[in-house]
This record gives sequence, C-alpha cells and structure tokens, in this order.
Amino acid sequence: MDFFNSDMFKVIIRCIAAMTTLFFMTKLLGKKQVSELSLFDYVVGISIGNFASEMAINLEAEFFNSMLAIIVFGILAYFISILTTKSLKLRKFFVGTPTVLMENSKLIYKNMKKSMIDVNDLLSQAREMGYFDLSEIEFAILEANGKISFLPKGEYKNITVKDMKLKIEKQGLCANVIIDGNIMDDNLINIGKDTEWLLHELKCKGKQVHDILLATVDINDKLTLYERLPYMESNKILEWFDSRLYFC
Repeated sequence: MDFFNSDMFKVIIRCIAAMTTLFFMTKLLGKKQVSELSLFDYVVGISIGNFASEMAINLEAEFFNSMLAIIVFGILAYFISILTTKSLKLRKFFVGTPTVLMENSKLIYKNMKKSMIDVNDLLSQAREMGYFDLSEIEFAILEANGKISFLPKGEYKNITVKDMKLKIEKQGLCANVIIDGNIMDDNLINIGKDTEWLLHELKCKGKQVHDILLATVDINDKLTLYERLPYMESNKILEWFDSRLYFC
C-alpha cells in the first residue's frame, strides 16, 4: 500500500494545514480570542474550529473550499472587531453590555432571569472570589464575557497600604536578564546594563550563567537568581515531604 496516496496521509496533511490556518487566523484576531470570550468571540471560535475539523477529517469535502471558509470567516470577524472598537452601538450588539445582578446588597431578579443566571451560579462565582456570605457584597455585575464582578461593602474591603498610611519604595516591572541559561541582551540594554555587568554580578555570587534558570533585575537594580534544581535533588526533597506526611 502506497502510504503517500492513502487516506491516512491525506488526513495528516489536512490536519497540518488546518492547524496552520487556525494559528494564523488566531494571530489575526488577536489575544482576545484566547482570553475570556464574549458571545461574539465564542461564536467565532466555535465556527472556525468546526470549519477546521471539517477540512481535516472529511476527505469528501473540497480541501480549499474549507480553507477558504476559515479565511473568509476569520477576516469577517477581524473587520467586525475593528468596527466594534469604533462604534459603541455595534459593540453593544456584538459584544454585549454588563448587567447589574445585585445593587445595594439586593438581588435584581429581573436581570438575573433575563441573563439566565440562577442563585447557584451567583453563589458559586462569589465563593470563587472569596465571598461566602452575600451580605458582604454591595454590587454584583455580570460582564459581557460571562464572569461576575463583585464590589464588597466598605467594611469588607481589603486594607491597602494607603489605608495604613505607610510609605513604600517605588515599584516597577522586573527585567528578565537570564532565561534557561541564556542571557537576554535586549533586556539588559533596556535597563541600562550590559553582559559584563551581569557576569561580574554572577561571579560575585559564585554562579555561572548555565546554572541559572531565571535571573531578574528590579527597578532598584537588585539581581535575583533562580538556580536550576538538579532532578535528583528535587526528587529527594519530594521524598522527604512524602515521608513527613506519614507523621501528621
């Protein structure tokens, strides 16, 4: 049997082509397509996925017709996404608007019924956010992506540094200067450092670049190292923890 003329080979080629097409369509549509989905994003994702599966395994379907369907649908979704950023009315139509489910600690049954959210759904998402008592919540809002946002009452809000009137040092993003034993030259340049500085700091700490899994530099030029943990050493640590469990 000639493998290259078999249905198995055709399915493999179609799967590769479908995956490649899906990848580029997802890149076109942006990160929103792989984050929390709105109703429109969900419909787009399901439709394109269906076209891709049809293209991959249905040998009776025209290959290029299925690919064309994915491309056309992806481009259409892309232009609709652009329009929704420019028009509030279109955004409301395609993406949807938030719905208030609880106001002033009172449940709004009409909005819950309209959104098809029952009490159990509300309680479940409240628990996920750390609220086990609805009386602690002032507002609950159903977002367009299906998640529920909660605003706690003033007395149940977490205490912040500002509330305690404490002074803290200015914070910023850390720069990753070593990843998997590789020096990130561009990141060093962005923070005004160079490889020579990094190697000097490592030498002072008695470390080599290849020993480092991750190294970061904060806004105060503090270098933090995360070493590679040998496989055997990590196993010994796990075995130690396992043995300790028997004495609990």
